Amino acid sequence: MTIIYRRMTQTDAPLLANVAADVFDEPVRPDRLAAYLAAPGHLMVLAFDGDSVVGQCVGVVHHHPDKVTELYVDEVGTGSAYLRQGIASAMLTELFARARELGCKEARLGTELDNDAANGLYRRFGADEDTIKYYEFKL
Repeated sequence: MTIIYRRMTQTDAPLLANVAADVFDEPVRPDRLAAYLAAPGHLMVLAFDGDSVVGQCVGVVHHHPDKVTELYVDEVGTGSAYLRQGIASAMLTELFARARELGCKEARLGTELDNDAANGLYRRFGADEDTIKYYEFKL
């Protein structure tokens, strides 16, 4: 198996025609994908096994008036048949490289406290754990 990693651009939307199970939380909608890829500072790295998307990692660059520019990692997902093969690590590495190219000095993300696989991955990257409580608002 050879996994190829690709930084996505607006013209790459058709490459998401074949997505493996569990890569995204919900089906990818073309209108949402187009809006995401068109928005400045929105980054997406996909992992491909042949023409099938088997992993995704997305983030948003945040510019602050009082802090360094940072990347917020929104999602990291790997297809259920592709877990524990280093795909999430490779996608994060690629996403972080792109973020550094765009001037980011830090990255942030959140995950569930009981998500042992994700927490282990982030610790391997040298992440500092925080005790912040995450809130979600419906708008």
